Amino acid sequence: MKKIIITSFTLLALMACNDSKKQSENSTKEVSETTLQTEEIPNNPLKEAYFGETHMHTQYSLDAFIGGNRFSPDQSLRFAQGEAIKLEKFGKTWQLKRPLDFAAVTDHAEYIGESYTIATPGAKGYDNEAAKSIREIDNLEDGLKLFIKYVVSVNRSATPSHPEFYQGVNSTMSAWKIMNEATEKNYKPGKFTTLHAFEWSGAPNGGNLHRNIIFRDTIVPDLPVSYIEANRETELWKWLDEITSYGATVLAIPHNSNASKGMMFDENMPNGKPLTKEYAEARNKYERTIEMMQIKGASEVYPAFWKNDEFADFENAESLKNFSGRSFEEKNFVRYALKKGLQYQDELGVNPYKLGFNGGTDSHNGFMANVEEDNWTGGHGLADMTAEDRVNNTVDGWAQVYDTNPGGITGVWAPRNTRADIYDGLYNRETFATSGPRIKVRLFAGYDYNDKYENYNDFVKDGYAKGVPMGGDLEVKKGEFPSFLVWALKDPMNANLDRIQVIKGWYENGELKEKIYNVAASDNRLQSDGSVIPTDAKVNLETAAYDKSKGSNQFMLTWTDPDFEAEQISFYYVRVLQIPTARWNLFDEIRDNVKFPDQVAKTVQERSWSSPIWYTPK
Repeated sequence: MKKIIITSFTLLALMACNDSKKQSENSTKEVSETTLQTEEIPNNPLKEAYFGETHMHTQYSLDAFIGGNRFSPDQSLRFAQGEAIKLEKFGKTWQLKRPLDFAAVTDHAEYIGESYTIATPGAKGYDNEAAKSIREIDNLEDGLKLFIKYVVSVNRSATPSHPEFYQGVNSTMSAWKIMNEATEKNYKPGKFTTLHAFEWSGAPNGGNLHRNIIFRDTIVPDLPVSYIEANRETELWKWLDEITSYGATVLAIPHNSNASKGMMFDENMPNGKPLTKEYAEARNKYERTIEMMQIKGASEVYPAFWKNDEFADFENAESLKNFSGRSFEEKNFVRYALKKGLQYQDELGVNPYKLGFNGGTDSHNGFMANVEEDNWTGGHGLADMTAEDRVNNTVDGWAQVYDTNPGGITGVWAPRNTRADIYDGLYNRETFATSGPRIKVRLFAGYDYNDKYENYNDFVKDGYAKGVPMGGDLEVKKGEFPSFLVWALKDPMNANLDRIQVIKGWYENGELKEKIYNVAASDNRLQSDGSVIPTDAKVNLETAAYDKSKGSNQFMLTWTDPDFEAEQISFYYVRVLQIPTARWNLFDEIRDNVKFPDQVAKTVQERSWSSPIWYTPK
């Protein structure tokens, strides 16, 4: 580990440049010009919601290349900006319905060197027989064999390693440099933000512990760390400590806790001992948000463990438990972690699971945030490229394709669309996740708020002036009860909103507790006892049309917790539900005349989740 770290930073420089002094001077000049451009961008103190992708793979992820992905990082970042890109291998052209505000390419660090070798004519090892066999894959059966041989059998074990055709650290550095150059090329401050990033894909014994590593600026190492060098999250954090000592500013975003085999939020550390304050501090320092949802399922809750949550049955990716020896456990899910974090806060003085929310796709096709249900073309190349594939195939080692979904998207509240502002929004947890639609949500907690606001700007100004936004810690005022400002706005290109719920969790007398409050509902359906009459909005199963006459355009309200206890450590977050719309498979059935199994839902109730606000008694 130490040797790898030193090698990574002996030539630390902007854009991972390790060439001549002249190149270094040019890099510094480029950064100065970018800074000047940034200073000229208007600053909105009330902040805007920017939507982006923090989890996506190009041809430099070996599993993606095996699946048919031939998108470069540059192509994927151009796709994110709205450019139509042709899938040469499949003869299709695809385009987002609307561009993103920000994006990060997060190729797996484990095998970017191998992918560079395979994809780059003239590269050392390009003509190796193994590289050639991967490059020439043209069917799913052969692809699965090589995927199992070169990815599953090694990277989902306790002792990951490089395949025999790995050409060494220089190939890894070459791929990483290309990724960073594409990130710089596509950065347009104020219009489109790119973030330097990669994925650390730890998977001991098949349990998903993956993290996306996101940098604030251009100070990045010449070499990303992989699961091969850093075998558990504790080693990853040590590496992050090392690179921050060289000037990097970085965070880690965990994902797919639903498939972590109980390890993502385990009560024990990797060494088998109970969590310590030092472990909690390291996790709290680097892991500020968690991916609430992506292609391989939602990680908020699961019906078997949340029987009183009527909306827990949402994109659970049920067939996850049929692969890699997985099972669903309560401690795989984010709401459990939030509650357990309160217990650690009480016992250790530090909350290791103080997590805001973000969303991603984890697309292995190179498609940045292609999350529209009626525009989805799968996420894993040869496995799910056609409607027929999506009926019959599996995403190997993960789930049946029909149990997957287009994935989520991240919303960040920031004063400007720049790297520093987007990153700071992520770090401060002023973020929200959506299941795809661009539903905006805001949450503030504080004191002396008005009972009702007619003006949005006044609502937001008071939110900041008299309290804290989502992701924050509510100040304790003795003898005073806090209130919450809650706002949600529908996606202008999607259906109306059904309701807003506040989810509260607390720790009391050694017990983890929670309660769900319905705080707003469309069409006058919220009852005096807090229940909501189910929406009667329907989806036409013949045309996939949804009911435009039902639901609300927005909600804006002040809410007070009727069960507030001043001495109770707690958290609050908001879940916004949209009225039912057609799920992606219904569009497949209508367009391509295929038939999915009866248990596959034809409709979906899309949603958005605000990051929590925490209340800790003094």
